[in-house]
Amino acid sequence: MKTYHWGIVGLGEIAHQFAQTFNDSSSKLSAVASRTQEKAEEFASRYQIPKAYGDYTALLSDPEIDIIYIAVPNRQHIEYILPALKAGKHVLCEKAITMNQKELLQAVQLAEQKNLVLAEAMTIFNMPLYAQLRELADSGKLGKLKMIQAPFGSYKEPDPTNRFFNPDLAGGALLDIGTYAVSFARYFLNAQPTVIASNVLPFETGVDEQSVTILRNKKNEMAAVTLTFQAKMPKLGIVAFENGYITVPEYPRADKAEIIYNDGTKEFIESGDTQEAMNYEIQNMVAFIEGSKPNTSLLLTIDVIQLLDEMQQAWAKQ
Repeated sequence: MKTYHWGIVGLGEIAHQFAQTFNDSSSKLSAVASRTQEKAEEFASRYQIPKAYGDYTALLSDPEIDIIYIAVPNRQHIEYILPALKAGKHVLCEKAITMNQKELLQAVQLAEQKNLVLAEAMTIFNMPLYAQLRELADSGKLGKLKMIQAPFGSYKEPDPTNRFFNPDLAGGALLDIGTYAVSFARYFLNAQPTVIASNVLPFETGVDEQSVTILRNKKNEMAAVTLTFQAKMPKLGIVAFENGYITVPEYPRADKAEIIYNDGTKEFIESGDTQEAMNYEIQNMVAFIEGSKPNTSLLLTIDVIQLLDEMQQAWAKQ
């Protein structure tokens, strides 16, 4: 069995989570890169990673590295996705994978030309629970899909200088927490929707502080996406069908769900482990590379980024 060697670009909080939980029999975390050699060496020492680079280009030039995990701020994603692909590396990039669909399609085209795998580290597309829920939805047992609710509220200190509200760092709720909510909705919708209506309340820096969006597709399935950076809301996803509904608590990394049928009966489903969310991404990335599983999540990612574009276009007209 081939061992896949991973390298990390960007050593912020999410990279620490990735390194802490990294555990896959077919993979090895072999190198990290930061803007400074000191930071790279400190990170590598902490997680017993063999190589540390104070230059991103040096990591991309390392012939031993097969896969690059990109964890830099959102706005910089495309700046590292393209060079990584050009260097012949497969890429798993944090969400939101790119700032817009134009950037994403450019990356997708390059990955196809190079015969490389490009994927977004979106937990919803990788948690085992969702595959089971999708199978249930497709079985017809619950009838036709009618409505999805995807709320996500998180309270962030209203500091214009932090990354959550800084436009230079692609701040705003949409590209941070909103991508989870839209991904949840798109996962269950049976066709790509369009933005029927979307309203935003901007923060003083101009980024989105809170918003409400209605999605609808050609099958008349609808979804409501509600986001805020100034109030906590339970991350409880609801998928409603003719014969009952599914509730998914803590939906970004969910490992359990409840089905409530119209007659009052209930069914519980548990699958996977929330704590292993990043390892499921790693395992699926390897499966995509080896061809044992199709990279269908990329198609969903393309749809989600298009919807984020549509939402922002609607806000620009307000």
